[in-house]
Amino acid sequence: MNALEQRILAEGLNLGRGILKVDSFVNHQVDPMLMQECAVEFARRFKSYEPTKVLTAEISGIAPALMTALELGVPVVYARKHKPITMPDTVFLTTAPSHTKGHNVDLMVSPEYLGAKERVIIIDDFLASGQTILGLMRLAQAAGAKVLGVGALIEKTFEGGRATLEAAGLKVEALARIASMSDDRIVFAE
Repeated sequence: MNALEQRILAEGLNLGRGILKVDSFVNHQVDPMLMQECAVEFARRFKSYEPTKVLTAEISGIAPALMTALELGVPVVYARKHKPITMPDTVFLTTAPSHTKGHNVDLMVSPEYLGAKERVIIIDDFLASGQTILGLMRLAQAAGAKVLGVGALIEKTFEGGRATLEAAGLKVEALARIASMSDDRIVFAE
């Protein structure tokens, strides 16, 4: 995805230790036109799978997931990291390590919004180690839903997440694939 790669090169900051800051257009401030362009591409890649829901994790996955769900004409469900009082007592719950937070985070979904007949695609901002996406997959499986595939805006290929997800039987699509972030440079995979 050329427009996304261009934005990463223009505004992304390599903070070292494999951390890419894209706060100016994905994670803190969101560029809705760029998210729409990404969503159109995700919808093109996943429409034939006939998903009934898009699943993501709060908070950074919400923008690309929402726009993709809009393009596909299906609802989006996001896994919460903190349980609000409006959520039922019984929830689907798992934990996953957070690279940017430096510790495990809870991921939870209400059974009201994810069920056994759902055909789910997972959309997230980053694919690094794949652990958050595996957590989302566990939530969907706990609900009895079928996970059809995974879409990530940005994949850091050097962290091995794709292999982990493919070993779990998931089809993986990434719009920008970064092969290296050494020497303060961002190098895209061919």
